[in-house]
Amino acid sequence: MTKGKVVLAYSGGLDTSVILKYLQNEGYEVICFCANVGQDEDFEAAKQKALALGACKVYVEDLREDFLINYIFPAVKANAIYESRYLLGTSLARPCIAKRQIEIAHLENAEYVAHGATAKGNDQVRFGLCYFALDPNIKEFAPWREPAFLSRFKGRQDLLKYARENGIPVPSGPKPPYSMDDNMMHISYESGELEDPSVPAEENIYLKTGPVEKWPDQPQVVRIHFKDGVPVKVEDCESGTSYDTPMSLFDFLTQVARKHGVGRIDIVEDRFIGLKSRGVYETPAVTILRCAHIDIEGIAMDREVMRLRDMLSPEFSKLAYNGFWFSPEMDFLVSAMNKSQELIDGWVDVRCFKGSCMAVARQSPTSLYDERPGVHE
Repeated sequence: MTKGKVVLAYSGGLDTSVILKYLQNEGYEVICFCANVGQDEDFEAAKQKALALGACKVYVEDLREDFLINYIFPAVKANAIYESRYLLGTSLARPCIAKRQIEIAHLENAEYVAHGATAKGNDQVRFGLCYFALDPNIKEFAPWREPAFLSRFKGRQDLLKYARENGIPVPSGPKPPYSMDDNMMHISYESGELEDPSVPAEENIYLKTGPVEKWPDQPQVVRIHFKDGVPVKVEDCESGTSYDTPMSLFDFLTQVARKHGVGRIDIVEDRFIGLKSRGVYETPAVTILRCAHIDIEGIAMDREVMRLRDMLSPEFSKLAYNGFWFSPEMDFLVSAMNKSQELIDGWVDVRCFKGSCMAVARQSPTSLYDERPGVHE
């Protein structure tokens, strides 16, 4: 007789593989859930690894479009940014994953959900708050906060030892020089060699933007069309090629940003739990979208509406960062943001060049700009 069913957010890495085996050895029936939010990962290999380790079932689900439409685009509409610099790439992915994880728990009649987030990071809070908001009757198992787990696993060497003892394939070679979190919106690099904020990150760290020496000497201009504050079409102004589905336009902007090195930041931020943390981030497409969205608002949004909306954007960002996506206050803010975007229609030309992007032209059918001769003299 088992202690119950657990739906584990599973990546195929060392931590979640050890957690999978640990839960089994503790008497739980483990169902693994691999969420595709656009990360560079071999999902079939992760599935086969989980099954080989004894998972009773493995869900591999493509959440990319859901992530884009229901999390990334609302953040763009809100001009969401944390502490003036971080575009919330990891923060927005967690509620998307947690929501589907709870749905799978319902499908499987599971009593528990679990994840591998550490006790010093933000993700443990984000997952926990999302789980509780979506279904307070499902219990969260957070191993890195469990005394029994912590007494056994004090660090990476204990994980490796347990893996070898339980037939879990272990990574060969040295420990990675930093930790990464990757999805279609961004990639983050933290810890390890990056702990010292006075030391610059190596150029070869960047995976979503090309090396500086390969950034083109000619700029590229893209035209981004908005309807109700949402990007609905993107055109390459030189070739005339257009992309009019959420995934295709986002993928195109990601390629443009990669080519021109757009979207890098290196910051120290305040984590929800009170620690300051150094993070290096690449957020290619959303950096361009944010530039264009702010610009189209400049011509189409009423001044007083903008003033009030600008008071709410930091609150939206803070709630998203801290894990309160499924909260009454976030519902209120999303409704307010949607109302503010009802007349945000038109297009913006954005020039990408040598690591930067800049709006250079715009037009809107709802423009509040007075073009009459002499008005601006």
